[in-house]
Amino acid sequence: MAMTPATLDVAAIKKDFPILDVEVHGGRLVYLDSASSSQKPQHVLDVMNEVYETTYANVHRGVYAIAEEATARMEAARAKVARFIGAPAPRELIFGKNVTEMINLVAHSWGRRNLHEGDVVLLTMMEHHANIVPWLMLREERGIELRWLDFDDDYQLDLSDLEQKLDGVKLVGLSAMSNVLGTLNPVRQIADAAHASGALVLVDAAQYVPHNATNVMELGVDFFGFTGHKLLGPTGVGCLWARAELLEAMPPFLGGGEMITDVRIDGFEPTELPWKFEAGTPPIAEIIGLGAAVDYLEHLGMDRVREHERELTAYALRTLTERHGDGIVIQGPKDPGDRGGVISFSYRGIHPHDVSQVLDERGICVRASHHCAKPLMRRLGVGATCRASIYVYNDAADIDALSDALAYTGEFFLGNTER
Repeated sequence: MAMTPATLDVAAIKKDFPILDVEVHGGRLVYLDSASSSQKPQHVLDVMNEVYETTYANVHRGVYAIAEEATARMEAARAKVARFIGAPAPRELIFGKNVTEMINLVAHSWGRRNLHEGDVVLLTMMEHHANIVPWLMLREERGIELRWLDFDDDYQLDLSDLEQKLDGVKLVGLSAMSNVLGTLNPVRQIADAAHASGALVLVDAAQYVPHNATNVMELGVDFFGFTGHKLLGPTGVGCLWARAELLEAMPPFLGGGEMITDVRIDGFEPTELPWKFEAGTPPIAEIIGLGAAVDYLEHLGMDRVREHERELTAYALRTLTERHGDGIVIQGPKDPGDRGGVISFSYRGIHPHDVSQVLDERGICVRASHHCAKPLMRRLGVGATCRASIYVYNDAADIDALSDALAYTGEFFLGNTER
């Protein structure tokens, strides 16, 4: 089946991912845990192997040929990733090891420079721990205040008192897409309101960038973090985009090699952006691999990716609710247009870890956890859920396999009460 603007050829895409040929417990692998970490296409694996086999050397140091080639390839990947998210300039894109480190960079560098006792940071009840714990640490250290945006019965942020909540706020931190609910949050609306109140906006886009066409300028934010391993890229590389004037005013986050122009026994001078925030040897092959992942996604087309996931999410919600009825409780917006391909659910009162283990016997990979979002779990009144999450290599057959395996799970634990 040829690709059209609204469809992906998933059968062809599956062939690009070697791990999907692996058998698990004698059957095919059905990978439904991309919200945790995505699988990697052969193109990314080949590019990273080729780096190590032909051009690997440390970057920004040697003047010999392969060192200059490695540096050029890494910086070309930076420019590619910056373009992928609509950043005005590659110098505004910082590399670290994951989005958690990037949010900590903002909290420790910008936060310590600009937040003092009594200053307010506004977060949402949908946040991953990565966008909660750094601010709790700063509250302990500096005595800042944390406020929270709640959500309504359809799992949408309640913005009815946003103006009041923003009073005195210095920074708003929010997820662009919830890793538990799948909710796609109104980033631009919140950013405009925050800026009108004099606040900056930090977005955790770990779940958003891999699945949606992204333009940081159109979103109107100030700090924007995401991670490579959810983006068909390797582990060990995360990204922070921020406006250059903010980065230039922030002190370095880590000290050491590569982030300086001069070091004396009485002080040091940091280098220019982006290397000011990239102390030590960076994850060279991983950064180049992330650039290859961007190539792969751009070839598919991010509009196609989003439409495929919207259609498959709609199919999953319909299939699971029609077949399992009251036996399955799905958290998140009912309209597939309001959410990404993250489906958190409870099944017939069976503990999520037990559900996950039985699904694994059928080769089906889902996450059973609090999903690093314990405040949200408490708000939902559950200790944990199962979470099935989809990506470009999933199709209706994967959803059908999940539904069949859930029916088997119910029979295994409770006996067959379904038709």
